[in-house]
Amino acid sequence: MTLLTLLDAQLAFGHVPLLDHADFSLEGGERVGLIGRNGAGKSSLLRILAGIERPDDGALQRRQDLRVVYVAQEPAFDARATVFDTVAASLAPLRALIDAYGTGTGELDAMQAQIEAQDGWTWQQRVDETIQRLRLPADGVMGTLSGGTKKRVALAQALVTRPEVLLLDEPTNHLDLDAIQWLEQLLIDFKGSLVTITHDRAFLDNVATRIVELDRGQLRSYPGNFGAYQTQKEEQLAQEATINARADKLLAQEEVWIRKGVEARRTRAQGRINRLQTLRTQRAARREAVGRVRMDIDSAGVGGYQGKLVADLREVGLAFGDKLIVNDLTTTVLRGDKIGLIGPNGAGKTTLLKLILGQLEPDSGEIKRGANLQVAYFDQMRETLDLDATLADFISPGSEWIEIGARRQHVKSYLGDFLFSPARAASPVRSLSGGERNRLLLARLFARPANVLVLDEPTNDLDIDTLELLEDLLQTYEGTVFLVSHDRAFLDNVATSTLAWEGPGLWREYEGGVQDWLTQSARWRALQAPAARRRAHRGLY
Repeated sequence: MTLLTLLDAQLAFGHVPLLDHADFSLEGGERVGLIGRNGAGKSSLLRILAGIERPDDGALQRRQDLRVVYVAQEPAFDARATVFDTVAASLAPLRALIDAYGTGTGELDAMQAQIEAQDGWTWQQRVDETIQRLRLPADGVMGTLSGGTKKRVALAQALVTRPEVLLLDEPTNHLDLDAIQWLEQLLIDFKGSLVTITHDRAFLDNVATRIVELDRGQLRSYPGNFGAYQTQKEEQLAQEATINARADKLLAQEEVWIRKGVEARRTRAQGRINRLQTLRTQRAARREAVGRVRMDIDSAGVGGYQGKLVADLREVGLAFGDKLIVNDLTTTVLRGDKIGLIGPNGAGKTTLLKLILGQLEPDSGEIKRGANLQVAYFDQMRETLDLDATLADFISPGSEWIEIGARRQHVKSYLGDFLFSPARAASPVRSLSGGERNRLLLARLFARPANVLVLDEPTNDLDIDTLELLEDLLQTYEGTVFLVSHDRAFLDNVATSTLAWEGPGLWREYEGGVQDWLTQSARWRALQAPAARRRAHRGLY
């Protein structure tokens, strides 16, 4: 059954058409993943479907009495309210109806029918059950909660109303890996229909039953999950390339530019897989020499390995008060390693990085660091954005050329590598969307002389095209990379190894990315289980 339909919708900001005679329909039980480039208009479309905004032209048709709930990307809350009161606030119209019925105001029979139709007499029980289901502290004060917990409160607000259509804008932002996996199962079990904006490809693979792409004002539908979309999109682009081959020279420069990113996806995919396999093979070869490296460090000192060693940690420990951050960690980081850090929010990932790179010293153990380490931090660069500078000046102040190692490149060409058209080089930074600003920061990051990159949640606000571009850049980067991210597909495509948090202070190193970590950690736990049972058995006697 069709629940809502958008017909011939048009929406523009200035001269840019976000929706250009676009059509969309949502069926019962569907879980739609809405994707598209930053600034394409995805959030505007979601708000139109929610009835919060109206298109410039076109019509939205909804089934009568359809319960639609929209969860914004950054929900606003009363910082002084408790979690219970915040969740219950979404039932305010129902509670007002119950209060009116209790005072005898209005048509009592009609009011009673409305209350019973919404199962209103048990509203407090519904709030309690929803809070418990979403693992929330009922008495918690909103102003004291983490970003991930606030996101769960917003979901609780939505689910307690028992919606038939759930509209979610970037629901995985601020969530750690465990919370994302929990959310996936929650949405798979959800009985209604779902439309979600997300750039988390693993999330889309696990949750979506259909992908809808917003591309230059048009909505294109692809049945299945993200993997199925990639296959269909590749076939579609191959057909378009054949059809348009003779006409490409007549296309305007901007049109050619827009197509460049999506067409590149076909050739990038296999190349990325091959490069990652090579990187992991090389890392394994380096690991075989770790023993020799440590011996040589002891005899020759750090300076002798300034081109090879990043950090050598032996039995390192660190605590802040009663909170144990690192306990008895031994590992070696070499040039070329791409290390993903995995753990829940608050586990100490950023602190561990500061320890490895010398911003903090350990309470116990020993750390030897390589000489001449030049570290560039992506998270710190967010504060350096000059909103009034042009894109070209921000990347290369006072010069049209940029020096990257031994290579000299025109700044417009360099910006082009990061999916900015030549015409936008003179645009001010403030004209960019949040995702485009992150892309510009990445361009500046890779233009700096550095042999160690630290990227703390670099995938936030990045569209899928830019994520794939970043994966390519990191795979071909010759230095060392530390990645803090909850994007599983991103880590799987880039990381040669992972440092995973497995309890207070306990960090364990695994080969490969997230899926490798899950497989290896499950195998390790299975091997440990018999010994644990034997210890428990001995303890009984």
